[in-house]
Amino acid sequence: MRHIPSLSALKAFEAAGRHASFLGAANELNLTPGAISRQIRSLEEFIGKKFFERGHKQVHLTALGRDYLAEIKGPLGQLADASRRIREFDQNSPISICAYPTFAIRWLIPRWSALYDQYPNIDIRLTTSLNVAEFASGHYDLTIQVQGDRATRDGLMVEKLMDVDTFPVCAPALAETILATGDLAGQTLLHAAPRVNDWKQWLDFANESEVDANSGLKFESTNLALHAAIEGLGVAIGIEALIQDELASGQLVRPFDSKRRSHYPIQLVYPGSKTSDPLFKAIKDWLQEEAEKSRAAA
Repeated sequence: MRHIPSLSALKAFEAAGRHASFLGAANELNLTPGAISRQIRSLEEFIGKKFFERGHKQVHLTALGRDYLAEIKGPLGQLADASRRIREFDQNSPISICAYPTFAIRWLIPRWSALYDQYPNIDIRLTTSLNVAEFASGHYDLTIQVQGDRATRDGLMVEKLMDVDTFPVCAPALAETILATGDLAGQTLLHAAPRVNDWKQWLDFANESEVDANSGLKFESTNLALHAAIEGLGVAIGIEALIQDELASGQLVRPFDSKRRSHYPIQLVYPGSKTSDPLFKAIKDWLQEEAEKSRAAA
């Protein structure tokens, strides 16, 4: 069990030490000088040390008193700040989130009900955008972006949510005809416009030079490319964290075991000023907990 002095005694001591006066502390705390003196006396008895030299209408901190004052000023200030934030906390204040459409549809929305079950009174507003410029416009409390491992921005915090691990995926029947990476030359490659380099990067990673990375069908979104793969139209590149349901159900399979980890993970990007907001922190921590579950499932 921790033995901690009373908060009233600590407040009286801190105010008296700062003012170098029991009267000044009394005026600040709306107490009498006698009450301040008694609080400090009880603190000295609790600690077993003398903190003030008392003279006629004057008090002076002892050396130990000065050291103790320096030690407790920070924690008392933190308590005051935390109390102020909680008093000002409005659970009805909206939290605005902006994410890529594919991430929102395939990862965030399926978890939305769980989020509201845990925080039923939080007003969360979700926007999707492919335009990175919109993420930085300042209209959002939290954005979910693909950025470099060490990406930083002035005034913004960048925190990794999950890695981007990619690999080819296709319908089960089509996978039976693909025994080696070279067999992809005879398949239709499915491309998503927002991630036009995925096939080239994966083929380079697999040391496969006989397959034309630019051939095949082009789709305006990753979702469309994946749906085309489910329908057996060809082979797409999937991001592991976003296709776990299709892999688990067998709608999509991996022809090869190898997967390429991108240098551009999915990141949480938010203003540094939000770190002291308990509502914002609750949402951010929930996202990290769900990402950890995804990693465990993978």
